[in-house]
Amino acid sequence: MPPADQPSTTQPSPPLSPGPLMRAARTLLRPLVRLLIRSGVTFPVLADLLRALYVEVALRDFLIGQRARTDSRASLLTGIHRKEVRRLRAVEPQDDGVPPLLTRTSRIIASWLGTPAYLDGDGRPRALPRLARDGSPVSFETLVASVTTDVRPRAVLDDWLSLDIVTLDADDQVHLNTAGFLPRPGQQEQLFYFARNLRDHIAAAAANVSAEPGGPGPAPFLDRSAHYDKLSAATAQQLERLAREVAQRALVEINTTALALLDAEEARHGGNPSPDATHRINLGVYVYLEDERPTPPDVP
Repeated sequence: MPPADQPSTTQPSPPLSPGPLMRAARTLLRPLVRLLIRSGVTFPVLADLLRALYVEVALRDFLIGQRARTDSRASLLTGIHRKEVRRLRAVEPQDDGVPPLLTRTSRIIASWLGTPAYLDGDGRPRALPRLARDGSPVSFETLVASVTTDVRPRAVLDDWLSLDIVTLDADDQVHLNTAGFLPRPGQQEQLFYFARNLRDHIAAAAANVSAEPGGPGPAPFLDRSAHYDKLSAATAQQLERLAREVAQRALVEINTTALALLDAEEARHGGNPSPDATHRINLGVYVYLEDERPTPPDVP
């Protein structure tokens, strides 16, 4: 199956009714608009971004083939004037790549959390000696070296200490701070996950609602939730704590299995990635708690 954001070679499903779709879009965009206003992003700035994005998506996902990618066809499909389409096509596209620091950090932490040698008897990340001593295969130094040789383990440690991702005790043991490696609010790393995770969730849901009615089997992607209302504050908080614990266990299990599968795959190909290693998967988990107490009406 092609990724959710890629054009399919199969017969497309009928388009959705614009009325219900726009009502759904209004609901899902409200939190984003609230964040944009709070962050000082005005409507004209967002409108310029959407205008350019409409042209980009139309050209990449709908007007397949060089002959179809004319300014007139793009204008007809998007409702944007042909001259504006021509101008936007000349603009250099923005880089949406992964920040290099984030890639390296997440890979090292994933290995720490998912490799049995770095876990204790309860499956939690062990405190690691900073340096490999007496030929021991388990240390922070060997952990970093198993993921990358482009940067010295000491440089990674100093960076992580400054970010409170790890602590170093008096015995020269490195401890992973399981809360500290979460990206800090508003930083580049957190905004990357903010964009990627919500994008993937919308892409999966869009594929599901666009699926052929009455088609065989379930919807293309898993997108389900357990939701309850009319809860007391104590019950809501208890359920939130349980949801966090269950979600964390699931993510750790997926991570451990993924690392084992990748190691086995590379072993079958002489230490190299599989020739068809072009796919990706994103398992997202979220919990949202809100007090729905009615707000008092405005006083005239």
